[in-house]
Amino acid sequence: MSIDPDAKVFVTGHRGLVGSAVVRALQRRGHRAIVAATRSELDLRDQAAVDRWFDANRPQFVVHAAGTVGGIAANAARPAEFLYDNVMLHATVLRAAWRTGVGKLLYLGSSCIYPRDCPQPIREDAMLTGPLERTNDAYAIAKISGVIACQAYRRQYGCRFISAMPTNLYGPHDNFDLESAHMLPALIRKFHEARQAGRREVTIWGTGAARRELLHVDDLADACLFLLERYDEEPPINVGTGEDLTVREIANLVREIIHPEANLTFDPSRPDGTPKKQLDVTRLHNLGWRHRIDLRDGIEQTYRWYTHSPNPESRPPNPPDP
Repeated sequence: MSIDPDAKVFVTGHRGLVGSAVVRALQRRGHRAIVAATRSELDLRDQAAVDRWFDANRPQFVVHAAGTVGGIAANAARPAEFLYDNVMLHATVLRAAWRTGVGKLLYLGSSCIYPRDCPQPIREDAMLTGPLERTNDAYAIAKISGVIACQAYRRQYGCRFISAMPTNLYGPHDNFDLESAHMLPALIRKFHEARQAGRREVTIWGTGAARRELLHVDDLADACLFLLERYDEEPPINVGTGEDLTVREIANLVREIIHPEANLTFDPSRPDGTPKKQLDVTRLHNLGWRHRIDLRDGIEQTYRWYTHSPNPESRPPNPPDP
């Protein structure tokens, strides 16, 4: 299925990391009917407001990228908020999409839906096979419920709702607030500020032994459009590179790019999070999609965006809607 450039596509969370990348990808492909709404225009946690918006705008496709997100510190400090916001976000949007006859919807979950200690690389059928990582279990439960919701609407109503599980993401419009950022944007800010201040020591949370897979958000956006056109099955599908590095290796790469003179210090009193979280992307590769942006190139691009954006470090955590 090819998406008509004149078809109305609703991108939730269009000002966040993922949503803004999806909008850029649609624009590059010549789409002329991208619709979005800011939080002041539409609170996606309000079912009545969402219903009114869908009745008025009638999108034909939905990419549901909105979410309340953050790193280990933010998840630990605000688990109830992460659970409530993310459950409500998909509950309202999926119901409105079903009621108004949306042609196809893509829900974006997270690799944290998988058990903490499941076999690596992680296959899609590992969901619900074991305990979750404690540091982000509330967020993970909310994202799991979104996957189940897509499946439930397919079974009961025949809705063409699909779900994709991205690996750890980074890129332009990321959140660089050190209290809530994910690992890579936090590293970028730490090394940048150390260079600006002439400091030689940068402290990293944890032991550095945990392994992480990283995907540039523009690659994810490309995968989203690919899946909207070529995937229509009930099980979720992983989106990633299929490659991972230790946090120490990633930190050294960021150091080489931003502040080569710096020394790394690791703080083992801080949590590592999940020891390893590498996705099995065999199904996606078999469909014909692979990532294109090399990690070093992606970090360099993201750093350029960071240094050329007005006060990116003061940007608040990704809001729970556009």
